Formats: sequence, C-alpha cells, structure tokens
Amino acid sequence: MKDILKEMHAQSSEFIELRRDIHRHPELGFQELRTSELVAQRLRNWGYEVTTGMGATGVVGQLRRGNGSRRLGLRADMDGLPVQEATGLPYASCRAGVMHACGHDGHTATLLAAAKYLASRGDFNGTLNLIFQPAEEGLGGAKRMMEDGLFDRFPCDAIFALHNMPGFPVGQFLFRAGPAMASSENITIGLEGTGGHGAMPHVAVDPVVAGASIVMGLQTIVSRNVPPLEMAVITVGSFQAGQTNNVIPQSATLRLSVRALDRKVHELLKQRIRELVELQAASYGVRAQVGFEGGYPVLVNTEAETELARDVALELVGADRVVPQTAALSGSEDFAFMLEKVPGSYFFIGNGDEATGGAAACMVHNPGYDFNDQILAAGAAYWVSLAERYLQ
Repeated sequence: MKDILKEMHAQSSEFIELRRDIHRHPELGFQELRTSELVAQRLRNWGYEVTTGMGATGVVGQLRRGNGSRRLGLRADMDGLPVQEATGLPYASCRAGVMHACGHDGHTATLLAAAKYLASRGDFNGTLNLIFQPAEEGLGGAKRMMEDGLFDRFPCDAIFALHNMPGFPVGQFLFRAGPAMASSENITIGLEGTGGHGAMPHVAVDPVVAGASIVMGLQTIVSRNVPPLEMAVITVGSFQAGQTNNVIPQSATLRLSVRALDRKVHELLKQRIRELVELQAASYGVRAQVGFEGGYPVLVNTEAETELARDVALELVGADRVVPQTAALSGSEDFAFMLEKVPGSYFFIGNGDEATGGAAACMVHNPGYDFNDQILAAGAAYWVSLAERYLQ
C-alpha cells in the first residue's frame, strides 16, 4: 500500500491542477453542469461505463472486472456554496458569490485520481461504482439520486465517503463507528398578532414579545427535556419582524436549526418545540404555526465497514496518523440517506491545523477556506487501497 501512496504523490500534479480548475468554476447544487461533464468525460476516457443526469446532475461511473460478485460504492460530492471567496488565491472562484468553501472540489478530484489508477492498474475482482453526487449542501442530492434509482441501477454491498477536516493534522485519518454526524431539521415558526401603534401597545397583540419569549423558552428544551448525556442543538438563526421603531408588526417569523445524534432525541425535540411554541404563543394571545421542512437524518456508520475502513488506513499510513474512534460531529451530511440503505462508513482526512496555518487550517464554509492539495494523493491512495481490499 505504501507503493500506491508514493505513486499517487508522483502523479498528483495532474489532479491538483484539475482540482484548481474545478475550484475556479464552482457551481451550486443541481447546477453542476460543467463539473459533471468534466467528471463524465474523464471517466469515459478511462474506460468506465458512465451514467449522467442521475438526481439532475449526478454522475455514476461503473467498472467491472473479473467474475467477483461484490459491489462497492465510493462517493464524492461536487457542489459549491453561496459564499464570496476571500482567499486571494490565483485560482480563486471566477463566479461572484459562489465558491468551493467546503472542499467538494478536492473530494471530486481525489476520487477521479483514484478512478484513473483503478482503471489502468487496479487489482480487483468485482464491480466498482463511483458516485459523483450533486447538491450535498442542504438540498439532499443523495436522496435525489436514490429516488432516481441509484441503488436499483447500481446495487452496492457497501458504500464509503470521505470529507476533509480543518483543525486536524494534514493527512490524518479519522474514523467513527456508530452515530457520527447529527441529524438536521429546518423549522419555521410563524407568529400572527395584531399590528398597531408603538405608543398604544394595549390595543395591539405583539408578536415580537411572544417571539422573544419563545426564543428564551426554546433554550430550556435541551437542558430540561433531553438526557444530559445525549447531544442536541436548537439554534434560532433568524427572527424577522417589523420595519420601524414605532409600529407593532402584524407578524413575526423565526427560523430554527435543530440537530441531534439520536433519532428518538430528534423526534423529542420536534414534539417539544411544537408544544412550547403553541402554548407560549397562546399565552400572549398570538396565533402560531410551526412548519417542519425536513433535513438530513443521523449519519450512522456500520461497525464492520468502519473497522475495514480503519484497517485500510492503518496499513496505508500507520497508527500514528489514524484516529480510530473520533468524536461525533454536530454538523450534518446527506450521505446519511445512503447509509440508511447500504452499510458503509463516512470518515475524515485532516486538512491542516494551526501548525499548518493559512487557508488549509481555515474552517469550512468560511470565505478564507481552501482544500489542501497536499492531502489529495493520500485520499486517492486510500480509495485505491480500499477498493482493492474490498473487491479482493
């Protein structure tokens, strides 16, 4: 496996340039036309059977070898974010207000680097499905591909995905069996009162006061309803009401982000939010509507597949660069939908820490972030090693 790592470093310049090209031309979810065409063309050139248009702009490259019955799925995401880039890099985004602020450009290039090697020299026996997914950033591209028949047309016995992680040493691999990333739910609360003059509040019904009380009341749900050893988050990210200081508005809107690492806790949060909002609003004479807009489920890595993924990393880079059971994250990821249908594991590779400095150590979803090209070879070598190991 160490030879594969050396070979990937030797040929990484091609894919670093490819990664930077994708970085220059970021595309939002379900708009990844240029990126998906770039991916599809290269896969075709290397001999993959390519399917495009899955889940709008998704691409699947399939390669069969030998008579093995096992079927492996490897997934990379392709979409950018509505963020104005501030890195000042020579390959910075050329699209105003859109950038690859989460490293999906790097994930795509990393899997393509592995794809080229596996097509030309891969030693495996079975079916390899490379899944390039659109719209991970809040739009559920994984679910859309599945609704489009992903696993019916390309059955997988196991599926894996990786994500770069700033804050950890360059090239360090981090794994976690069991619940690894939180569920997410977007909730909108509409409050309807009676507008009036700010100088005569007694003849109005003020949704702002009701909303303020609700914001504070929501903070008690995690502390008083969720077991202390369970993870849960309720964040009020938006509170919109009124336009000026002397008018009591007719209505107010609150928007919440809700997260948990356990499905039962997630349902408890939804139940208590509805109960608290409706009763708090009624106590102020305000009418309330609570809308649940859906989100991503808890991402749960299966034990056997995570153990395999961990073993591959240990053999590839050594124990000093592997965290066998890292802490769970409160962020969410739509690969969770795939893991509800197929056993597998989602893991991380360090993008850089304080010692690294610069854009590589900057947290994702930040205008100053950049995927660290130094980890591309390690990620590609890992995919090759995992594919050859699983499809022995």
